[in-house]
Amino acid sequence: MKKKGKFDYILLETTGLADPGAVASMFWVDAELGVDIYLDGIITVVDSKYGLKHLAEEKPDGLINEASRSINGLGKILETQRSRVDLAKVLDLHAFDSLSGISLQKKLQHVPTTQPHLDQSIITVTFEVPGNAEEERLNVYIQNLLWEKNVRNRDDDCMEVIRLKGLVSIKDKPQQVIVQGVHELYDLEETPVNWEDDSERTNRLVLIGRNLDKDILKQLFIATVTETEKRWTTHFQEDQVCP
Repeated sequence: MKKKGKFDYILLETTGLADPGAVASMFWVDAELGVDIYLDGIITVVDSKYGLKHLAEEKPDGLINEASRSINGLGKILETQRSRVDLAKVLDLHAFDSLSGISLQKKLQHVPTTQPHLDQSIITVTFEVPGNAEEERLNVYIQNLLWEKNVRNRDDDCMEVIRLKGLVSIKDKPQQVIVQGVHELYDLEETPVNWEDDSERTNRLVLIGRNLDKDILKQLFIATVTETEKRWTTHFQEDQVCP
């Protein structure tokens, strides 16, 4: 914020399963921050295929369904494909301007802060692997996670991937490729950006879900990229599909 006049807009992205309340409250709690910038709005992306499933999901005793804890009936709904949207519809919203002059306590009621008993079984795993992946082998890696559901962690629990995203390098393709996945659905999309050279090619993946083991997921991906014949370890069991 020391570079005054250098920013037109600041976008803060949280994980898809995070409560934005803790971030939003900073703009009202931190007086110094509130002088320079203001909270314009909060945008939520809801998956059309699995959104209702998560809203209806039952949690164990003592846990809160963070997806359905609070629904804003006044929120504007924009239907999109691959989240493509006119920026004029999501920027300069001034959604909280009407709250100016309202006490901090009442402001926070509009954006609830994180509750202490959210489902802690959902974790995020990230890793980077240099090199190129054969597209067919990459599809096998993703499909075993999302479709076959036969990849297990060290405790022999099935890994459940709720969200997958990343940037991958496909062999014989000069373009950088984006991978996006939600539950059983996934897509590989070429970008208009080319890799500058082979030394720059690096695969970066982010996975959100339950029972995820970063080391196993990374080693399986490395086996895919390096085209190792024995590309699946004992953590991949073709005849033991998770329920």
